[in-house]
Amino acid sequence: MTAKKKLLIGTRSSALALVQANWVKDQLEKKYSDLSVDLVKIKTKGDKILDVPLAKVGGKGLFVKEIEEALLEGKVDIAVHSVKDMPVELPDPLQLTALTKRADPRDALISKNNLKLKDLGRGARMGTSSLRRQSQLLHHRPDLNIVSLRGNLGTRIKKLDTENLDAIILASAGLIRMGMPIKITEYLSPDILLPAIGQGALGIETKKGKEQINRMVSFLNHQETFITVSAERSFLKKLQGGCQVPIAAFGESRDNRLICRGLVGSVDGKRMVSDKVTGDLNNFENLGIELAEKLLGQGAGEILEEVYTI
Repeated sequence: MTAKKKLLIGTRSSALALVQANWVKDQLEKKYSDLSVDLVKIKTKGDKILDVPLAKVGGKGLFVKEIEEALLEGKVDIAVHSVKDMPVELPDPLQLTALTKRADPRDALISKNNLKLKDLGRGARMGTSSLRRQSQLLHHRPDLNIVSLRGNLGTRIKKLDTENLDAIILASAGLIRMGMPIKITEYLSPDILLPAIGQGALGIETKKGKEQINRMVSFLNHQETFITVSAERSFLKKLQGGCQVPIAAFGESRDNRLICRGLVGSVDGKRMVSDKVTGDLNNFENLGIELAEKLLGQGAGEILEEVYTI
């Protein structure tokens, strides 16, 4: 009996990250009967520092750097990330080889008394660790009291009660992947909360030059997701934004055209610029740049400069 080939996946050790990495493992083992895939759990800086808001921890790649180091050192063969955690510039010679089909990209509200966002009382305590969410929520509802919320998905849900919160905001995709859609009070429209760049998609990161591995994982790439999320990442790159700043973008394919919306807001939600671009699907990178330039022309640069000096 021939020994199976081995492949090692680098992943964070949170319950959600393991569900995502195990899904990739299952897809690979179904596709290649001679392949055995194991997970290597890696603790990242973002996992270790839980008592400070993410925006104050600083730096890019809080949830990927240590996994990328393992990939560079050959300790793992591929890495599986939530794309929204990935910086737009990857260390050479790493590359984003596949983007899986995007799950629901929307943000979800979970409230204590099953109240929708519009029905929460004045001054309601809202938990989120994201400046993107904070900015848009305060723009929509300036009366909300935003409370910093850290920890993995299960911990954050528990804090709804333990921290005396009225509601929390989480990504719909994570709740669905964890089998928890029943907990969602309301799916928030992108008109209220434009999603994080890449929200809902998984990224498969590999090394350039590792042709066999790169070919092996290429079937996991979903072309429409690759196009729409790459446009969003191009937008973020032009704005020189990190993962924890109040920048949002969402690309959609409609009638063979790409529509990409983008937004930059102040942390208090008082200033916000937003716009959209439409164009050819194959021109996704330039469309992301065009959208960023539109927002820069409306003052996005000044807003971001203020955020970075806080």
